[in-house]
Parts: sequence; structure tokens; C-alpha cells
Amino acid sequence: MLCLGLSGGLDKVYENPLELPNTFLHDGAAVLVRDGHVIAAIEEERLNRIKHSNKLPSSAVRYCLAAAGVQLGDIDRIAFYATEAYCNAMLERLFVSQPDVSIPLDAKLLLRKLLAQECGTEVDASRVSFVNHHHAHAVSAFAMSGFEQSLIVAIDGGGDFLSGLVAVGSGTEITQLETFPENNSLGLFYLETIRYLGYGLFDEYKVMGLAPYGDPAPYRDLFEQFYELLDNGGYRVHLDRIGPTLLRNIQVRRRGMPFTQQHRDVSASLQEALERIVFHILRHHREATGMKRLCLAGGVAHNCTVNGKLLYSGLFEDIFVQPAAHDAGCALGAALMMSNDAGKPAPRERLQQVYWGPDLGSERAIEQELHAWAGHLDVERRDDIAGSAADWMAHGAVIGWVQGRSEFGPRALGNRSILADPRPAANKDRINAMVKKREGYRPFAPSVLEEDASEFFELPEGQREFPFMNFVVRVRDSKRSVLGAITHVDGTARLQTVSRKTNPAYWDVIHAFKERTGIPVLLNTSFNNNAEPIVDSVSDAITTFLTTDLDGLVVGPFLIKKRTTTLEDWTALAVSLPPYASLYRVRAYAAEDRQETVCEIRSGHSIRDSVRISHDLFDLLMRIEGEAVLGSLLDATTFDLAKREALVKELRILWEQRRVRLHPPRAARVGRDSSQRQGGV
Repeated sequence: MLCLGLSGGLDKVYENPLELPNTFLHDGAAVLVRDGHVIAAIEEERLNRIKHSNKLPSSAVRYCLAAAGVQLGDIDRIAFYATEAYCNAMLERLFVSQPDVSIPLDAKLLLRKLLAQECGTEVDASRVSFVNHHHAHAVSAFAMSGFEQSLIVAIDGGGDFLSGLVAVGSGTEITQLETFPENNSLGLFYLETIRYLGYGLFDEYKVMGLAPYGDPAPYRDLFEQFYELLDNGGYRVHLDRIGPTLLRNIQVRRRGMPFTQQHRDVSASLQEALERIVFHILRHHREATGMKRLCLAGGVAHNCTVNGKLLYSGLFEDIFVQPAAHDAGCALGAALMMSNDAGKPAPRERLQQVYWGPDLGSERAIEQELHAWAGHLDVERRDDIAGSAADWMAHGAVIGWVQGRSEFGPRALGNRSILADPRPAANKDRINAMVKKREGYRPFAPSVLEEDASEFFELPEGQREFPFMNFVVRVRDSKRSVLGAITHVDGTARLQTVSRKTNPAYWDVIHAFKERTGIPVLLNTSFNNNAEPIVDSVSDAITTFLTTDLDGLVVGPFLIKKRTTTLEDWTALAVSLPPYASLYRVRAYAAEDRQETVCEIRSGHSIRDSVRISHDLFDLLMRIEGEAVLGSLLDATTFDLAKREALVKELRILWEQRRVRLHPPRAARVGRDSSQRQGGV
């Protein structure tokens, strides 16, 4: 029995975005389950390179099918992560607000039509289902927990006109106890507040990281106006009060402005309020149901600080947090629901790993991909790649580390990671500024050998496995000064324990670092810059390596360094536009009484996400059909050397922002499995 679960949007990567509520149709993913076992899973963003992709997960579907060696026609059941009634209501709303958009107002018909276009196979209506969004969240956690019985809580921004549920799981059945309406959304409560701190949708985790720098006391009374704790675990949030009250009482921070202590204190008050509400809900239902175990899912379950406090509270004997707790995880839940309905439930085993994405391919294919960049990379094969990488890091290097199959979900768990020595506090500042290009306060996670974890971290008695970075735990007092790069300002860290059984390659490199330094811990952060999702393919890794200040790159058994490049090395590359990029030449006002013609490149079709480019570069890019070698494009012009250098510099900046692609010409790219990787560099 093959079941395919889907989350995401209803338009293609190159089409205009459908203007639907921003709490719906994002984090696209596909998950393929055979008889209750996950065969393949990937978020669409890893393939189409659009963060939190709100597009149809067509590339993800093709990967899952290829990984299983099947066609869409072989799939027994296909499930979408929201009810049919909700999807139809969204399409009707779209029809009213965008009458020029020509799509059917029948969600099942639309989904079948899109899948047929993308996969070349008609899909019978009887094989397509729509499932309850929050029930999919719940199943994604309970079915993977290994628990025979547990309390289940799913909390997020919204979906199916709700924002969460409480349920009890027993065996393969889930019984719903309570739901939370969308106007009582804890996800929207958090989101509405962070708007006044210069952040928006998908930035919630940044504010969670800022909160320990603040004191909740100054704004505690203020925040108590925003919510009420009611009887029987109930609560009410007053979303309409947040904006007017904050506008009167704080200096609103706009994006890019420096943080004041006021902003830090507001972050701390917000985090405290969320924790109070969540604990209020859980204490009641723990007592009412008698359940000693807890499963968490939904976007709010990615608040690792809340999870850590629950862990230490002793309220539950065991807690399982679904590692892809956000909406991508609903694709997993939807697939498992279909499999369970067909009599093929997931085995009652605790989830140990989520390395379900594309593999790097054969060693020969990796080598060919690397050598296509010969003008930019020095490549050396090493028999002891773990030892070589550990030597590098022990001497201060920050490296990209790419091995095996990619991880499902938002965390880099050792297969698509940036790694560094966890000891020097300066490494945190260096990686934030020079690699990730983000706020300096943002913390990094430690990966520790499972058998050594309790020596460095205060773990609840009897618990030693934390493989998914879902919990913030305390660093032991004696180790905080030792682990300066991964210890947060409040003495905590978002922990990943690494098992030799589930990831031997990652275990080996940490162990090799321990042999050289005595420290069985590495700093681990996701392998990406601030403009892109986590890398997936070898070519993604090369692109991010060449557009950040990483010292080195390890892919499979290959040790890679940057070469000093010339103008000729850059002009030997091909240039192309990603499917989500568009070029515009428009008239715009430069002053009240003067217009001028300007050129822009936009990601998507929104003027809000546009960058001005030179007229010369615009003309150059307009001549591309698919891809073109940069040198050939320049040779067709009369540009002198200085102009060529200026255009290459401008292109490289756009490449760093992922608005254009630079890559070896098609003839030089061999050994790639296009069924695994859609979209190129």
C-alpha cells in the first residue's frame, strides 16, 4: 500500500502567487509511505529553492516517486493536508478577490488537474483525499512517538478555520477532546506581537532566541491584557489589543533597526506569556486524562524553549515532538492517515531519524559535479574524511558538511550542516556575520555524541536521546565556559544527540574531533545563507560555499577548498534565471516632477521583493534563452574590461542573493539525477 501525503500551494513555481491567507498554503512537502513506513520525504523548498515554499510540491512528488521507483499511477492513496470544504472556501475567496484568475472552484478537481500536468498521469478521484489539518499534525506526532497511549496537542497559526486541537491517542486511534478556534490562535498571538519588533511570518524562532536577553517583568502586566486563563485549561487571546497597546507603550522596531533593551524585554514577556498559556492547557488535560506521555506538533511545537521547560517540569514522563512540526509535517500525517485507514498503520516504534531526502549519488557523480567547477575549487579525496574534517575544525576552520540523504524538516541534523569548533565564543559571532549574514545574538546548536551527552548537559533522569534539536536544555555550569560558541546567554543550548547507529558518518566526525580536542561536541547549524533554504544537492552546497566565507567544504569523501579566481574563471560559467525570478523595465518617479526608466529583478511577481539592476545587466539577462555562457554574452557586446568586471561583480551579488544562477555550462554538468533534483544551482 503506497500512500502519498502533500502539503503546500496550488500554483506552479513560475506562476503568480495565489493571494490566500498567509497562515495557509506554505511549507510545501511530499511524503511517501509504504505499509506505514516512510520511504521518502522532502520539503519543496529544498528543491525549488524558495524558502517556506507556497507552491505545488511537484518537485517533491517527483523525488518521492523516483526514490521508490514508481509512477504516480502506482500510488494507492493521495492526501492533501486540509479539508476539502476549507480548500473550496479558500478558492471561492480567491475568485472574489482575484476574478482574473482562471481556476476551478473545486479543490479536488484542481489538485487532480495539477498532478496530471506535473506527472503526466491522470489521477482517479477515488484515490484523492483531503484530511483535517490539525488531525494530520496529531497523527504525524503520535504515530511516530512509539507510545501506546498519550496526550496529543497540536498548536499552530491556523488551518481549517482552527488553530489547534487536544486529543488522546490509543493504539492506532486518536480521539479529539477539544479544538482551538482561529481567532484564539497562539501562533497568531506570537506573530502579531513580533510585527512590532521588526519581524514577520516565519521569524518567530528569531524572537525566541532574543527572549533570553530580556527581562519579562517590565511588560508582564502589559501582556496580561492580551490573554486570559480560563477554567478547565481554557484560554482567550485578544489579538486586537496587541497592536494599539504596543504602539502606545514601546518604540516600534522596524526591520533592520538595532535592538534596544525594550525590544529584548518585550520578547521575554511574549515568551513568558506563551509558556504560561501552554502550561495552563497541558496541566489541565494531564490531570483530566491521566496521560503520562505527551506528543506535540504544529508550528508552536518548534518553540524549543517551551519544550525544554516542559521537559524539566516533570509534568509528563516522556515527551515526543514531531521534528517537522510545522505544516510540512502535515504531509507526513496525511500519508500515515491514509495508510492507517487502509489497515497498514505505522509500527509502534519511536522515530530515530529523518534522513528521507535525496542521496548525494555515487562517488563518481559527486566527483564529476565538483570537477565541473575546476576553475573555482580545489578537490582532494581523503580516505579518512572524518579525521581530515576534524583536523580542519580543531585548527579553527568553519566548514560545510554534506553526506548521505538530506534531512526532512527545518533542522540540519548532520547531513547538510555547517560545522565548527564549539569552544571559542567568537565562532558564534563569526558565523552569524560572515556565513549566515544574520543578527549577532542568534544562537547555534550543539551536536554531541549520545554517550557523552550527560557529561556536558543536564538531562532529565533516564533520558539521553534528543536526536532532533527539539529541546532547549541546560549546559552544565562547569562546561559553559568551555562551550562558548553554543551556550546561549541564559546557559542553555538547543541539543542534538548523535547516535552511531542512526548516523555513523556524523558520529565519526564528532568522535574524531573528540580524539583531537577532548570535546565530543560540534557546533552545528543549517547549511545555507540568509537568502535560501538548507542546501540539498551537491550543486547547492557548492553555490553556498562559494557565496559565503566558509573555510572549507566536505562532500562525501572529498575535501574542497576555494581557488583564487580570475575574470576568465567567472565568464566561463553559464548564467540563468531561477523559475521564480522575473525581469522588469518600468517607468518610475525619481522625483515629484521627474520620471525615469528603471530595471528590476523580482523574486516572484511582487514589487516588494525586487532589486534594481543596471540597464546593461538587464539587457544581458534578457538575451538568455534557458542558459548562456557569460563569456559568450559579453563577447557579443562592446564592453571594455572595466565594464565586464563591473557586470560580473553585479551578477555575483545577485547570485549571492539567489536572484540569478551561476553554474558550469550544461555540457560540463554530468552525473546528475534530474529525477532527484529539480531546478539546478
